[in-house]
Amino acid sequence: MTQDNAEPALVAHARAGSADAFGRLVQMHQQALRAFLRRLCANAADADDLAQETFVFAWEHMARFDTTRSFRPWLFGIAWRKLRERKRSWLRLMRRETRAAEAAEAIYHPDPGLRLDLSKAAGTLPAEQRAAVLLCLACEFSHAEAAQALALPLGTVKSHVARGREKLIAALEGKNG
Repeated sequence: MTQDNAEPALVAHARAGSADAFGRLVQMHQQALRAFLRRLCANAADADDLAQETFVFAWEHMARFDTTRSFRPWLFGIAWRKLRERKRSWLRLMRRETRAAEAAEAIYHPDPGLRLDLSKAAGTLPAEQRAAVLLCLACEFSHAEAAQALALPLGTVKSHVARGREKLIAALEGKNG
């Protein structure tokens, strides 16, 4: 049985939940998919990560696959969308970091000692609280965005930010007071 003849049967079995059938589909398309992504990505590691994300997504959404279509274009379409999502996310992050850096330079030029004090004070916060403070105050995330990123309830993030800010202020006033 050729690859073209085997694919519809493997797709049907994979849609029915067969991990073995899906594994064979991965084997059939992995090399070409990774080559496609490596040509589009900055480095091979990113391409390999995207290929893995693509296969995971395809496995999780096999039930939605339209069996009147070919599997390979569907799979490569997922990879293309994953790549575009990653690039958009990266661009948003770069814009956000650039705006934050420009705003910080335009508004405030702390002395190096104060930066070290702030860094040291932030290091004393519990991990979740520190992450919430850094996302909301340093990275300009909204509370809702930080809650989503940290997989925490919105109220918890708001509480972490408020308490963390108070602790940082108290720590810095103690050093300067």
